[in-house]
Amino acid sequence: MSVYEVIAQLPDIDKVRRTSRALAMLDAVLSPEADSRYFSFDARWSDTEETALMANGEGDQYWIVFSPAGAFAQGFAHESPVSPYVSDDQDTVWPGLFDGVPDVFAGALEEPAFRDESDTRMATVCFWRQAGDDAWHCGPVEGVEEDGADWLFELLADGRPEAYLTFAEEYYEVELELDAVQHVYALMPLTEEVVTALNPERMLKDLKDDITEIAYPRH
Repeated sequence: MSVYEVIAQLPDIDKVRRTSRALAMLDAVLSPEADSRYFSFDARWSDTEETALMANGEGDQYWIVFSPAGAFAQGFAHESPVSPYVSDDQDTVWPGLFDGVPDVFAGALEEPAFRDESDTRMATVCFWRQAGDDAWHCGPVEGVEEDGADWLFELLADGRPEAYLTFAEEYYEVELELDAVQHVYALMPLTEEVVTALNPERMLKDLKDDITEIAYPRH
């Protein structure tokens, strides 16, 4: 499944942002070490931007920048044939990948954090949605079936707490209570009971900084 199928399944910007916050909060509860987390969310990326991030520790990543202009997403599947690293010319991204990106997302497109130390754009997937749009959009990358979009953005496209249960069982090797995951997906304020249901070794006070960084609701 390519980016075309994924953007057809994605909900609106607000739902993607809400799910991104939930994923980051759940990971913060399950993983005390920030560097070991799969999902994170920075509500203070800039004065006007928030960013959802995914990194699996094996080189695969995504970034979604939320701003008043809308949302801009870039993903990187390191084993994809679309990767710039399969070419001798690493300055070359897959034809059409960034074609049509609106000017309002120019800052996100040129963001140095989304490049490697040699200034190569780490991207096999790109899509966006301006505020007021009724759909997500991507460049003309016809014929690409292995860009990584399907599994990179799987939980966002699915949107169900049950999907995180399956993910956590595979990645963190834990079995979670659905009620606790649903509580976080609903962005309801955390309680001691919910936190310990997710991770008996964590307490609500341990998550103070994470709650601030994610801008997860407190009340």
